[in-house]
Amino acid sequence: MQERESLNSKMPTACFLLFFAHGLVFSSWASRIPIIKDALSINEAQLGTLLLLMPIGQLSTMMLSGKLISKYGSSRMIKSCFLLYPLFLLLIGLSPSYWMLAAVLFFFGVTGNLCNIAINTQAIEIESVTKRTLLSSYHGAWCFAGLVGALLGLLAINLHIETFHHFVLTFILVSLIWLYSKNNLTNSIHKAEPQTQSIFKSVNPTLVGLGIIGFLSMAIEGAMFDWSGVYFQTIVKAPQNLIILGYTSFILMMTLGRFVGNRIIEKLGKRMVLQFCGILMSMGLFLSVFLPELWICIIAFMIIGLGASLSVPSVYSTIGKVNTVAPSIALSFVSSISFLGFLIGPPLIGYIAEGFDLRYSFGLFACFGILLSIMAGKMDIFRNKN
Repeated sequence: MQERESLNSKMPTACFLLFFAHGLVFSSWASRIPIIKDALSINEAQLGTLLLLMPIGQLSTMMLSGKLISKYGSSRMIKSCFLLYPLFLLLIGLSPSYWMLAAVLFFFGVTGNLCNIAINTQAIEIESVTKRTLLSSYHGAWCFAGLVGALLGLLAINLHIETFHHFVLTFILVSLIWLYSKNNLTNSIHKAEPQTQSIFKSVNPTLVGLGIIGFLSMAIEGAMFDWSGVYFQTIVKAPQNLIILGYTSFILMMTLGRFVGNRIIEKLGKRMVLQFCGILMSMGLFLSVFLPELWICIIAFMIIGLGASLSVPSVYSTIGKVNTVAPSIALSFVSSISFLGFLIGPPLIGYIAEGFDLRYSFGLFACFGILLSIMAGKMDIFRNKN
């Protein structure tokens, strides 16, 4: 009994570290994109194609990942497949040509998605076993890893450490985390009604609604990741050395919000939290549109980051309440819809900005926050406090 309690106490930490490791792998790659671009003489158009291959790899195997995890369990998939993700990071560092890099990036997306679905499913199972709200801090660990990975990448570049050697260090660190975590996971299997056909054929309205809420939130997140610097440069007219403050203020509050979010969700419930998230994102975007001054926009982007911090974790955590579908399959379905926000959102911003102005784009996305808030209030799955 004591051994079981000890194992339960280690499960949240083990999963937290896996989220950190996953984020560290991705941010290590992101920090080296300019170096790799120059090393392989890749132009902007080619780079755009390369960056699209990762999400294509993720989306193309979303449902396969869900079925594998549903069949074999998230714990087993983490034990057997998690190190494939940093392994393909090593292969990125070894890629000698554009076409080799393109192929590796596709499978980097595939393995990254498999690990992502596995650790999120594991998180839902741990929440069920421990009766605690944990997903917010887990997603906070991923954001924090993004900051750590960016700083380590900057350090490696300034110390003239080659890309491959940088990725080797990341692989070693992730391997150590995996060695600790793999034996401290739950083998809990979610009880779900038999799934006799594809979830896409037997459309579940609740999952569709959760997916749309995730889409709206991730579209705003994608806009912040890809366009915050451009907004500060072209609309705010910030000095060159202060352009990064837009992204920094957003990601900082997003990370902090996720670390304190568990208690907020437990106290207020997911419905009210999601409604506040939508309002905050909308308010921050409208503030940056109507008052495009440097310090006002820094505060506005902090408000957006705070709003974005708890929306996706609340959606993913709610998936565990859909008892008719296995969590891994439900998570794959919701993630498929949600992730389209990352794909469609940033290009949509660009198309609108090209025809009108970047502020019009941000104004439209502010409406996404309002719609998110309305949907969260209407869905039956959020009627109960938790």
